[in-house]
Amino acid sequence: MSEQPRGETPESVADLQAQLHSAGYLAGRGLATAALIGMRLGRPILLEGEVGVGKTEMAKCLAQIGGRQLIRLQCYEGIDTYQALYEWDYARQMLQVRALSESELTDTTAVSGLYGPDFLIERPLLSAVRAGREAVLLIDEIDRADDEFEAFLLELLSDFQITIPEIGTITAPSRPMVVLTSNRTRELHDALRRRCLYHWIGYPSFDEEIQIVRLRAPEAVETLARKVVAAVQRLRDMDLAKPPGVAETLDWVDALGVLGTEDLDVAAAADTIGAVIKDRDDLELVEAELGRVVADA
Repeated sequence: MSEQPRGETPESVADLQAQLHSAGYLAGRGLATAALIGMRLGRPILLEGEVGVGKTEMAKCLAQIGGRQLIRLQCYEGIDTYQALYEWDYARQMLQVRALSESELTDTTAVSGLYGPDFLIERPLLSAVRAGREAVLLIDEIDRADDEFEAFLLELLSDFQITIPEIGTITAPSRPMVVLTSNRTRELHDALRRRCLYHWIGYPSFDEEIQIVRLRAPEAVETLARKVVAAVQRLRDMDLAKPPGVAETLDWVDALGVLGTEDLDVAAAADTIGAVIKDRDDLELVEAELGRVVADA
C-alpha cells in the first residue's frame, strides 16, 4: 500500500492498520483507534508499556506512512528546556565578533545581529513547532525527565508556541502529531495525562507475536519462529528483572539466522541467549532452565 499524502489522515481505523502493516508494524484496533483520534483532534498520544513492545516504533511508522518528518526528543535525567528547544551557536558568534571592526562593535544593529536566526541552533521542540503538521514529534521516555521539564512540556503542548527573547514568539502553523512514550520508571503527573489520549501496549499473545515475526523477519523458518516465540513467552513468565520484549524476540530470530540455525535447541539457545537476555542475574537464572525454556511449543 502506498503512503498517504503528506500530513493527511487515514480514512478509517482499518485503513490506518493496513498502512501501518505495510510499514512493518502490526497495530491492534485499540492502538490504531487512539492514533487516528489523535490525528484528527490534534491531541498528543501517550503510549505506555514494557520496554521493547513497540512504542517508539509506532511513532516512526506513523511518520513513514504519512510522509512526515520524524522529530525525536530523547528524554533523560537532567534534560533542560534549552537542550530541547534551541541554543545559540556560540562558536560562530565568537568568530563573527572577531570579524567585526572596532566601529562595528559599537553599532547596536551589528551586535544584536549576533542573536539572529543565522546563529540559532534548532533543537527538537523548536523544529516541531516550525514544521507543524508536516512532522511527528516523538517525545521518547518522558518518564526519565524530571518534574520541571514535564511541566514545561505541558505548557508547550497546550499552545505550540515558543518565545525566544531575542527574536520573538514562534507559533506552529498547525499542530504536529505528538507521540509520548513512557516505560513507567516514575509516575507522570495527572495534568499531562489529561492532555493526552492514552494507550497501554502490552506483550502480544503467541499468535500476535508470530505475526510480528512473519512481518518483520519474513525469511525466518516457520518452525524456528514458532519455537523462538514460545521460548520468549516462557521467559516472560519467569521472575526476570528485565523480561524480553518483542524487540528481543526479533533480535533472537536474527541472531539464529546469522548462524544458519533452523531449529532452537539447548545448544543454539546457549550460543545466542545474549540476544534476548540482557542482565547477568537473569542470565544465570535462564541458563539453569534452558531445557524447559526451549521445550517444543
